Amino acid sequence: MSKHIDTLIEAVFKANLELPVRGLVTFTWGNVSAVDRKQGWIVIKPSGVPYEKLQVEDMVVTDMDGNIVHGTKRPSSDLATHIALYKGFPGCGSIVHTHARNSTAWAQSCTDLPPLGTTHADYFFGAVPCTRKMTDDEIQENYELETGNVIVETFRTRAIDPEAVPAALVAAHGPFSWGKTPEEALYHAVVLEEIAYMAMATMSIRPAISHMQQTLLDKHFLRKHGKNAYYGQ
Repeated sequence: MSKHIDTLIEAVFKANLELPVRGLVTFTWGNVSAVDRKQGWIVIKPSGVPYEKLQVEDMVVTDMDGNIVHGTKRPSSDLATHIALYKGFPGCGSIVHTHARNSTAWAQSCTDLPPLGTTHADYFFGAVPCTRKMTDDEIQENYELETGNVIVETFRTRAIDPEAVPAALVAAHGPFSWGKTPEEALYHAVVLEEIAYMAMATMSIRPAISHMQQTLLDKHFLRKHGKNAYYGQ
C-alpha cells in the first residue's frame, strides 16, 4: 500500500470514530468512505462492526467496481451507494451516511430541508433535496446501487450543484453528505443534523414560515464559498 492510501485509511478510520462522538449514529447505523481517484480505490468502513471495536486495520479498500483490493472484512453494505455517488459527482472525495435522528426524520417525511436561516445558508446553497421514493424494481433488484442513482438523478433533474449543496435526503431512508475530504464530509453531516433540528423547532413555532430571502442566502453562502469569499483567515 502507498503512503497516500495509508493516510487516507487513517483519515477514514478517524472520521468513522467521530460519528458516535458527534451523536450521529446508534449501534452501527452509519459509515464513512473516501476515494483516491488517481489510484481508483475507495476506503470504507467494514460492514456491521461496532464502533467501539473498530480498528484501523479493519478498513476495507476496494476498486471503483466494489472488488476488494485490501482488507479481510466485508465492506459496508452501502458500498454500491458510495460508488454511484463517486461516479456521479466527480468533485466528491468522501461520503458520510448516517441515520441521525433529525435529518432522518426529514427523509422519512419525504420532504426537502428548507433554507430558513443563515446557519443553513453558510453551508448549503439552497434546500437540501429529498429524493423521490424508489420504485419496487429499484428496491428489489439493485437496492444499494439504485439508492446512489436516485440521489444523482435528483441533483441532475433539479439542476442542483452537489458541491454547493453537499448533502441529500433519501426518501424514507436517511441522509448522505459529502465533501472533498473525510473531515469535510463529516463536518457537513454534523451541520446537516443541526440545521434539521433547527428547522423542525422553527416550524413548530411557526408552521407556515417561508424560506429565507434569496439575498440573505446568497450573502451567507458566497461570503464563505467561491472566488470572492472573505470569511476566515
